[in-house]
Amino acid sequence: PIYLLSFLGMWEPFCRKIFFPFILDKIGVVHDKKSKKHKQELFRNLPDFKGPSGELRLLEIGTGSGSNFQFYPPGCKVTCTDINPNFQEGLSRNMKKNQHLHYERFLVAAGEDLRQVPSGSVDAVVCTLVLCSVNSVSSTLREVLRVLRPGGAFYFLEHVAAEHSSWRYFWQQVCYPTWKLVFAGCCLTRELWKNLEEAKFSELKIQHISVALPWMPIEPHIVGYGVK
Repeated sequence: PIYLLSFLGMWEPFCRKIFFPFILDKIGVVHDKKSKKHKQELFRNLPDFKGPSGELRLLEIGTGSGSNFQFYPPGCKVTCTDINPNFQEGLSRNMKKNQHLHYERFLVAAGEDLRQVPSGSVDAVVCTLVLCSVNSVSSTLREVLRVLRPGGAFYFLEHVAAEHSSWRYFWQQVCYPTWKLVFAGCCLTRELWKNLEEAKFSELKIQHISVALPWMPIEPHIVGYGVK
């Protein structure tokens, strides 16, 4: 049915507006529990990247419903961006839970095109479970480096391709055509660590981890940060 609806041009608008925000909210709860300790460790040094003024200006790409808000330090000034503007319910819920933050701007924008954000204007950029679905990883990383001030940091946690010789990679290949439709363009087989290594970060820390979700082909993850 999904393939038929996609062929008729009916699936994408329904998916973006109703299905994807709903299913991502449900899966996100499980993923957040599984990845919580990794995120706590990842974001532990965020205060180290405060700007000269003593404030931390943070831009999140693909904010969705705001599940990362809980990990940001008190007083952090947050700019939220997402290409899909249909996460209002979950976003409002998480904003109420996390009133220790200052929410500055909400932008409907793709990761590849952050023209509304001035160059060198933020201290940190955060991107979790987003690089799998952007149209161009390299263009997104170029925008990340543009908006970061010198000495700022890019934080990431992303699912990636499994080892090519593994059964897990085989099932990623089998599931990918349907998965891409159901999860709004999400790609299961991107080797994102290679894109990050090719980007012009002066310092890059990447750790390969496993985040196992029941019946989901997205166990292999990478987590870390790069400094401009």
